[in-house]
Amino acid sequence: VQLQASGGGLVQSGGSLRLSCTASGRTFRDWDMAWFRQAPGKERDLVAAIRWSGGTTIYADSVKGRFTISRDNAKTTVYLQMNGLKPDDTAVYYCATTPRIAYSALGIPSSYHYWGQGTQVTVSS
Repeated sequence: VQLQASGGGLVQSGGSLRLSCTASGRTFRDWDMAWFRQAPGKERDLVAAIRWSGGTTIYADSVKGRFTISRDNAKTTVYLQMNGLKPDDTAVYYCATTPRIAYSALGIPSSYHYWGQGTQVTVSS
């Protein structure tokens, strides 16, 4: 499985970006997917995750109401729509995927078997 992330960039505070992550190498219709982020000197933290069916999503408290995760299984792509961006959102964003896992494991980086290369998001004040 290979994951290719794109859509990062430089944006002013309050702006929007849409990240995309396309999977290849197998069908991922029954795999869970997520976005994590890592700022310099900090741990990799969950941003949002979406169950294989698309019916369940979870978000970090810091992004609730601003970010939306979605997936298109036909296009093997997961999206992260980011609105109302803040300087604290600056980080490298990684997509990840794994076969179905327990709901309680969705927010744990070590639960995911495959990772994309990361895309930089920089929000200026």
